Amino acid sequence: MTKLNKLALVATSLLSITYATANNIDPKLTEVWEPVPKKVTVKPIPSDAISLLQSASDVDKHWRHLNGKPVEWIYENGSLTVKPKSGSIVSKQSFCDMQMHIEWRAPKPSERRKNAPNHANSGIKIQERYEVQILDTYGQKIYVNGQAASIYKQSSPLVDALSPSGEWNTYDIIFKAPKFDQHGKLTKAARITALHNGVLVQDYFEIQGTTMYKGKAEYFKAHSCRPILLQDHDGEISFRNIWVRPL
Repeated sequence: MTKLNKLALVATSLLSITYATANNIDPKLTEVWEPVPKKVTVKPIPSDAISLLQSASDVDKHWRHLNGKPVEWIYENGSLTVKPKSGSIVSKQSFCDMQMHIEWRAPKPSERRKNAPNHANSGIKIQERYEVQILDTYGQKIYVNGQAASIYKQSSPLVDALSPSGEWNTYDIIFKAPKFDQHGKLTKAARITALHNGVLVQDYFEIQGTTMYKGKAEYFKAHSCRPILLQDHDGEISFRNIWVRPL
């Protein structure tokens, strides 16, 4: 018998002893009974979620413009559409760690107003800082860390799951907020996981800081929970079925 075969025999014997020992252990020793997970129903949205946009009443209840004025965007047919040049809107409630669901739609070319940009553009700025890109570039070229489902100028999506213009897209986002010490120094960067139309596009990405159009992203200032911002970027993007589960 070779040395290698002897080692294999010893390993097999030890494994058999381990299995035999394990069979003598009471399985109740590894059972956890408490705390019992809270029961959550999931339709039409999770029962522990905060509904931010399910009906017309949610617009005034949960959103405002950055200047504090009531939302001027257009609500009709179950969705809220950006009114270009009216300004971005923010949630009245602030959030830290969260699960977020949002659906958005870019207009078909035939639906766009005259002189509208070729790329219907918007964005979700989590905590008013960290942008998940919304942009209609179906079938078109663009810098990949700026296309739909990118963390703008920081992380390209793993795949392109964008629906054609005129069709609805869904984002499901898990966001872990950054942590700062008592002196305002960053101790833990924000992290984000995102699914676009059910497909993983951001896999626990470490956010590098505040979204920047020019220059390097940084954590410029310590902050606590902050609102969600939906961007008016001169594109008639529509939104519906927005809900958040604080984690």
